[in-house]
Amino acid sequence: MATDTKRYLFLVDDEPIQNEMLKDYLAERFLYNIKTYESGEEALKHMHLNPEIVVLDYHLSAHKPDAKNGVDILKRIKEKHSDTQVIMLSGQDKIEVAIDSMKYGAYDYVVKGETAFSRMENILNNVSELHKVRAINGAFKKTIVFLSVVIGVIILFSLYLYFFTSAFTHM
Repeated sequence: MATDTKRYLFLVDDEPIQNEMLKDYLAERFLYNIKTYESGEEALKHMHLNPEIVVLDYHLSAHKPDAKNGVDILKRIKEKHSDTQVIMLSGQDKIEVAIDSMKYGAYDYVVKGETAFSRMENILNNVSELHKVRAINGAFKKTIVFLSVVIGVIILFSLYLYFFTSAFTHM
């Protein structure tokens, strides 16, 4: 999670028009700071922003034939940023690509088409809820630890008072 209050969403697609259309669609519906990248390598250079979500195209070699594909970038993201949710977006309607994506930690896989943007919206809503639940869970854990320490201190203080007052009453 980002250390500041900005919430980032990265869109990684080597088709600039696709990136801009998806960015415009999502910007109307979500409050993320949306960054677009035309290669996975470019997005990896900006992972220090700790994006909550990366929407990652599978084929990223339209302009750079030697560019890594989406699954390779997914692996690199998950190695160092396991909390970042990656949604694969691809023109590939092949089950093998979807299975590979999920195997390496993708949150979901969306095939480009008529319903891709609305499906992406639903997935982002789910990811946002997951993020909220994790944040609440983290806060509960911290509260439990704090309360445990306070209760421990109270018990120790009570025992100290009991033994201290007992020592004076038996003198």
